[in-house]
Amino acid sequence: MGLYLNRGNQEFRSVVNSKIYVDKTDMISYLNSLVNTEQRYVCVTRPRRFGKSITANMIAAYYERGCNSFDLFQDRKLSQYEDWDCKLNQYDTIRIDLAEMRAKYGSPEETLSELSRQIYEELKSAYPEIVIEQSGLFTDALAKINEKTGIQFVVIIDEWDCFFRDEKSNREIQMRYIDLLRGLFKGNMAKNYLALAYITGILPVKRYNSESALNNFDEYTMIHPRNMSSYLGFTEDEVKALCRQYDMSFEQMSEWYDGYQLGENSHVYNPNSVVKALMFHEYEYYWSQTVAFTSLVDYITMDFEGLREAVLSMLGGQREEVWVGNYANDMTSFASKDDVLTVLIHLGYLGYDAKMKEAYIANKETRYSFECALRGTGWSSTIESIRTSKRLLDLTLQGNEKKVAELIDEAHRGNTSILRYNDENSLAAVIALAYYSAKDDYVMVREMPSGYGFADMVFLPKKGVCKPALVVELKWNKNAETAIDQIKDKKYAGSLKDYTDDIVLVGINYDKETKHHVCMIEKWKLT
Repeated sequence: MGLYLNRGNQEFRSVVNSKIYVDKTDMISYLNSLVNTEQRYVCVTRPRRFGKSITANMIAAYYERGCNSFDLFQDRKLSQYEDWDCKLNQYDTIRIDLAEMRAKYGSPEETLSELSRQIYEELKSAYPEIVIEQSGLFTDALAKINEKTGIQFVVIIDEWDCFFRDEKSNREIQMRYIDLLRGLFKGNMAKNYLALAYITGILPVKRYNSESALNNFDEYTMIHPRNMSSYLGFTEDEVKALCRQYDMSFEQMSEWYDGYQLGENSHVYNPNSVVKALMFHEYEYYWSQTVAFTSLVDYITMDFEGLREAVLSMLGGQREEVWVGNYANDMTSFASKDDVLTVLIHLGYLGYDAKMKEAYIANKETRYSFECALRGTGWSSTIESIRTSKRLLDLTLQGNEKKVAELIDEAHRGNTSILRYNDENSLAAVIALAYYSAKDDYVMVREMPSGYGFADMVFLPKKGVCKPALVVELKWNKNAETAIDQIKDKKYAGSLKDYTDDIVLVGINYDKETKHHVCMIEKWKLT
């Protein structure tokens, strides 16, 4: 048993023995179908704390030839498949955690040197009669062992993109690392000695011009999860079962940690945060505690047209159309707003709807990350709008039309340098931001089908919240009375009878000449 070669199954055994364990072993069945095929090269990318390392430990425990893992898998989901154990403990397995090595050795140069040297020495120790040359290249050793014995290897690299994230400006070390990976994974010799290659990270494989550095890998990302959508992260059904077991509210769990939509219908939850919430029986910003906000500040303050407007719009609960196809998959090659939003999707700050091609702030936990990041920007007026949003909601529910209009005026003036304030869409963005704190008690729906049309904004009280619903109609260069009349004439309020009997009708008009808002509020009770 070595540090890298056949290091044992104890890491996965510890996971299985944990108080909260969600069985993902059926993933092995899919990987087994890829072994010794052209699709044996697998790259899975997810944000931090999404179970990448746990999954890598599971894969190593299954394939590693140096241990007996039958008891770890015999009663799991995997065992439901025919021939589930046909590849169990059949391969020499090399397991590398690059982030761990990077922390241990400090400099990237020493990390790469020690990685090559130590794996070579372990191979030489395991096969002393075969690895007798002194080339020092572990890829040569792998090829020699395979040539002499027919033995194949499974290679697992966790945090494969470490150098692209930590050494994002060090082109020389990146190219040296890519050369190492090419030598390990590409070419005819690699096809002979590799049964399976499995690498994980946060970023997809970097593209140089139109080519990928490792174009033989199939990628399973936050944007294109493919067959891996349910294996990293907790599914909705898994979270529902855990909430029942631990007597916690699924609705609140969903509000805090859901929002990652992998594929058209598959919702995935942050597993680290869900487990901690269950363990401590408390909803908290667990994921946010594991990441620094400085990088988020750097991203959202980049000087790209429309970026700040998009961030504020998403803070207000809107979705932003994003084109993800041009991103080069690194931390420096940003050419547009879309590139920045795409990297934030990969990092887990934003969710992504592949069908609609829209980005959005994923959940309450990630929304908190944006709030913290905003404090490191020059957007003081935006922070003030968020701070006063609870007061605005209270005044709205009280029917104080004058004060509501004044606070919306302030939100408008404070954010005109960021928002292109020239139409009803921009007005909606300001209103949504002004009512920011309403997200604690309400679900906001834009353009909600209601009665004989679409209500501009509807705030539906969440389950267990005893507050009236709000129907908000916006007008531009008209009047607030017209907005209220439209709510009534088109019977927007009638469609809310399943939510609440009490409704507050809010009409808001912005006058471009006076640059002021006028607000009308009526309390309405369905009979």
